[in-house]
Amino acid sequence: MNVNGVAIVLAVIFCATAVQGFPMFKGGRCLCTGPGVKAVKVANIEKVSIIYPSNNCDKTEVIITLKAHKGQRCLNPKEKQASIIIKVGYQITCIL
Repeated sequence: MNVNGVAIVLAVIFCATAVQGFPMFKGGRCLCTGPGVKAVKVANIEKVSIIYPSNNCDKTEVIITLKAHKGQRCLNPKEKQASIIIKVGYQITCIL
């Protein structure tokens, strides 16, 4: 292999390792896109998932699963209903 071939191979390896370190998405891979809804009728809630900030997403997410297979909704964590759910979830986590 000549000098030009070796230089090209080394350049490709260097570029591949440098690009691997760049973040793909600015905010990470959050499950909720957009601000989310203000509130959900409590009678329609089947399950609540609170996802705290991590390496994947830099914001707290509150995901509500609705009864009767009506899907999921993301609550806006700045709204009153979501803040109550987060507070209660944090207290339950601390007890366990």
